[in-house]
Amino acid sequence: MYRTTLVAIAAAAWFSPALAADRPSFGPPAAWVAVAEIPQTPPEDGGAAVQVVLDDNQTRFSSDGDSYYNRRIYRVTRSEGLTGFQSRNVTWDPAVEQVAWHTLRIVRDGKTIDLLKGGKDLLVLRRETNLERAMLDGRLTASRQIEGLQVGDLVDMAWTITRRDPIVEGHSYDYERMQFPGAAGRYRVRVSWPQDKAVRWQGTEGFGEPKVASQGGWTVLERDQALATAPKPPLGAPLRFQRLGDLEVSSYAAWGEVSRIMHPHFAKAATLGPGSDVKAQAAAIAAAHKEPKDRAFAALQLVEDQTRYLFLGMGEGGYVPATADETWQRRFGDCKGKTVLLLALLKELGIEAEPALVSLGGGDGMDERLPSLSAFNHVLVRAVIGGKTYWLDGTRTGDRGGIDTLPAPGWRWALPLRADGAELERVVEPPPSRPQIVAEIHLDASKGLSEAAPARVELRMHGDAAAGFRQVAARAPKADLERTFRQAFSASYSWIALDSVRWDSQPGDNSFTLVMTGTAEVDWRENPDLGVREFRLPGTGGGVTAYPRREPGPNRDAPYAVAYPTFRESVTEVVLPGGGRGFTIRGPNGEQTIGGYEVRQSSLIEGEVARFSTQVRAMAPEIPAADIEAANRGLRALAAQEYFVRAPK
Repeated sequence: MYRTTLVAIAAAAWFSPALAADRPSFGPPAAWVAVAEIPQTPPEDGGAAVQVVLDDNQTRFSSDGDSYYNRRIYRVTRSEGLTGFQSRNVTWDPAVEQVAWHTLRIVRDGKTIDLLKGGKDLLVLRRETNLERAMLDGRLTASRQIEGLQVGDLVDMAWTITRRDPIVEGHSYDYERMQFPGAAGRYRVRVSWPQDKAVRWQGTEGFGEPKVASQGGWTVLERDQALATAPKPPLGAPLRFQRLGDLEVSSYAAWGEVSRIMHPHFAKAATLGPGSDVKAQAAAIAAAHKEPKDRAFAALQLVEDQTRYLFLGMGEGGYVPATADETWQRRFGDCKGKTVLLLALLKELGIEAEPALVSLGGGDGMDERLPSLSAFNHVLVRAVIGGKTYWLDGTRTGDRGGIDTLPAPGWRWALPLRADGAELERVVEPPPSRPQIVAEIHLDASKGLSEAAPARVELRMHGDAAAGFRQVAARAPKADLERTFRQAFSASYSWIALDSVRWDSQPGDNSFTLVMTGTAEVDWRENPDLGVREFRLPGTGGGVTAYPRREPGPNRDAPYAVAYPTFRESVTEVVLPGGGRGFTIRGPNGEQTIGGYEVRQSSLIEGEVARFSTQVRAMAPEIPAADIEAANRGLRALAAQEYFVRAPK
């Protein structure tokens, strides 16, 4: 496993001190590496087609930088495993990293087949694997095909990545995780640093207790285990409970150090030059809007709409933003560039704002981790207007309706960047106040039980759901979009034949409405027990899936994550024949809380219209594990509910 870190490089003893290299070097590992013998292979019974024989990770922090040695030995036990070894790869950033490739060989019956051959057949590529996501990181990949592999062979690969990044000012960080399938013949983590270097470490459940010793002026932390099994995370748990078998080692004393280190880079980039056109843009916003909230939202829209997203991670671009003037002139930027452009605009408009680091998809439990810069992968603006905090993200698109319609980000924690440093700030995400999606089906069965019913289907979207549909509608040709909507709808509502599709965007309300009309086959069936004809509404129920049952293991009693924030509403209306006289309905009424969701249901007849509605709103991000059995009973009952309209005898 290559470990993404933000640490400096310690040159290996035989390694030149040059900063960057666009090809690997070849040779033995540095003297500080404790090279392992090939361990015993795990038992084959019940094992995978490819077994992990050795998972070895060794790191050295030093005053000159840090080095990361990795070695993997795999054994192919069945023919199904051969296809997974078409090639072996090492990826690195040539601007700040060097790769030393030590070994790539096949071991067969005690004999060695060298595949590395000093890099003779090595292929080095700049692949830009995320190019389709508008991301350029400049990383290189060295690849070597595995030739002649047979069942029973061992594949042995070892390499060292060294890194020196002046941005982190000599701070070090390492992250390890047990993430191999089944059992590994031997799993080892070994991290060393000078005894006078202040370093903290912590492991999560399942990693085990490492040994810490002093060896020749170095502190050495080591976890060495034979026949190791990686702990399995609990199903359905929030992220912080899924971090099992992890080790963090950090020289950052506090999150405030990360904040202080990164602040000057953003402050410098947000400073506008003389005669900057960004100042003219801010002046135009100020002339058009008087209220600070309106000015801030107009600045956000300018950044969203007039600069496209493109991640630039080459060189210092991974952590240092382009200037606001550069981003505006180029009309593109990544999260860093868009953030400093928005900061510059807000400063010109007299609005209090600062950059803040967040982790997309990884924020839960950030306060329980050791501080590091690598914990974050995104940056946005924290603005304070009228005493209220707003989180403004220039990489969003299509925001409309005003600053108060913006959803709070769901990343749990943010780190403001300040000259004196700042600690993590909790990001509160309240339950949504109105449904993100309202689905209404209107059936006109007034002409009788044997007639096809004119149907009208309306989907009203708000917030991010509306913005997403608005973007789709703007990019696709109208005829193609109509065809797509028809086909997508028919998969769930095959009993309604559509003949028209139209949509309407309401930017002022940040909403989007899709309206489809057609004809429905309303199937009035005979109920022999009651002697009446009835129409059972299809597609009803709460639409919330049950929670999974967990097998024994670490954090089995952890809370369950809820699909938060969720708020949706479904409504079905049926216009009845004869003004509705004599018709009855069957359906639920009332409010209940099931598995973290507030469910409101209504079934009634008003005049000639039978109306059924269900609202489902998530009330909290998670619920206790002790509540799951009761929640699943309630969710099963919710899914089994039936909705009927019954004609008179």
